[in-house]
Amino acid sequence: MSDFFEMNFWEMIIRTTISFAVLLFLARLLGKKQLSQLTFFHYITGITIGSTAAEIASQKETPFIDGLISLVWWSLLTLLMSYLSLKSTKVRILVDDEPTIIVKDGELSVKSLKSARLHMDDLLMMLREQSIFSIQDVHYAVLETNGELSVFKKTAQQEATKIDVKADVSLPVFMPSEIISDGKIVQKNLLELDLDEEWVMRKLRKKGIESVGEVFYAQLQTNGSLYISMRDNGI
Repeated sequence: MSDFFEMNFWEMIIRTTISFAVLLFLARLLGKKQLSQLTFFHYITGITIGSTAAEIASQKETPFIDGLISLVWWSLLTLLMSYLSLKSTKVRILVDDEPTIIVKDGELSVKSLKSARLHMDDLLMMLREQSIFSIQDVHYAVLETNGELSVFKKTAQQEATKIDVKADVSLPVFMPSEIISDGKIVQKNLLELDLDEEWVMRKLRKKGIESVGEVFYAQLQTNGSLYISMRDNGI
């Protein structure tokens, strides 16, 4: 009995490890589109691939090789459809659909709402999420293929830019970057910013800090100053 249990245990460990490695490889192969542009097609593809991997790892009744073949083949089909989508507009529309104009020239399209199967309450919620509480403030609203609503406000409702108010539009000296994390200098960011530890220490000493270890977190600001949070900070 113990030998049988031990055999099952190690079999599951091996199946899970191989499934994990294959899934990781396939996820890298499929690219970032699964996350950044999660259309319904990519959503069901991701769920199916994950479910197949889980089935291989946890179900002893599932033939291991058959499960791996299914997992790899499904991923290859996804890659094939992604490639065809890049080459053909018709295939792209078939796979991902196309954006739907919900509001045009300030007018709500009831027909588009129905074709997108979008309830009015849902539309109003999506507008409120963008701080828009009246449809009258919208010039164009487009329902994207990933379910997000892109909105172009009427000119009178648009926020003023720095150019509009004649504010300073010069480029920042630095990009906000993590300099110290949990009492340790982030060397990679210093290197990218062409800075060194001596520069960091000069900034710290100006604030009466003698050791990097006293700092919990420090972030470089656009003007070259440091935002510093000490270890003993409390609210």
